[in-house]
Amino acid sequence: MTISSAQERYLHLVRLAWDLRQLGMGVRIELPASGEEPYVALWRESGALRVLALARGKKWVFAWGRGRTQWIAALDEDAVRRTCEAATR
Repeated sequence: MTISSAQERYLHLVRLAWDLRQLGMGVRIELPASGEEPYVALWRESGALRVLALARGKKWVFAWGRGRTQWIAALDEDAVRRTCEAATR
């Protein structure tokens, strides 16, 4: 059975949300009906940080901005730590 790109995106987001929750972060998975990409919302004082799961070539990344330092490979060992750090800045 082959999973779709949308299903793979969802699996990456759920895995990230679960790992962040285990670190004590308040998270929510958003599945907008408006056609926007699904994302994980991390709560912080300045508002929610949106983390997307995006396909870049054959790899998946988590992105929370447009800068070179605002994304990490989804399967990177530091993905959860880096995402958590981005939310606490």
